Amino acid sequence: MHASDRALVDRLLAGDEAAFDSFFQGHFPGLFRFALARVRYDADAAEEVTQATLCKVLTKLHTYRGEAALFTWLCTFCRHEISAFHERAGRQPVTVELIEETPEVAGALESLWELTGHRPDERLRRGEIARWVHVTLDHLPARYASALEWKYVDGISVKEIAERLGLSAKAAESLLTRARQAFRDGFASVARQDAEWATR
Repeated sequence: MHASDRALVDRLLAGDEAAFDSFFQGHFPGLFRFALARVRYDADAAEEVTQATLCKVLTKLHTYRGEAALFTWLCTFCRHEISAFHERAGRQPVTVELIEETPEVAGALESLWELTGHRPDERLRRGEIARWVHVTLDHLPARYASALEWKYVDGISVKEIAERLGLSAKAAESLLTRARQAFRDGFASVARQDAEWATR
């Protein structure tokens, strides 16, 4: 049983406004990434699908039993919204393969956010890396992806990350360490697969 998720849903059902803020802030980024890879990296479409998912979920919260993680449960609804989106657009859904868990040497996560420059080749490279980052984050455990995004994209302190996750500062540091390693491994795998595909 996922007690913390069940408790959050109970608060939502009771009309707790703080719970709604926690729900949306905690799950919108992950759902957006989940959708983005499945709507051909169309950010507007991903946002539309994510919002539709969260609205649909709010009408179905009473059916959540805590047997699966809340994010996993949300992804089930998101898949339906993604399918509906593709059906409306008259196109085939995108198949997203799971990333292989083969550890490889990869650059530190921090370096990904430091790519600068304005030459066309640099812009193209940044776009390529941004896509790899999204795919990698999409396949990390939700807590890993959220913690990394909060720290490296939003610039949130470890202390605040710990508070958001209901952890001690030490536990949050440990989680970030594991998340960075998982990201490095996954990112290297995505980059390798892209390179192999390009040479076919």
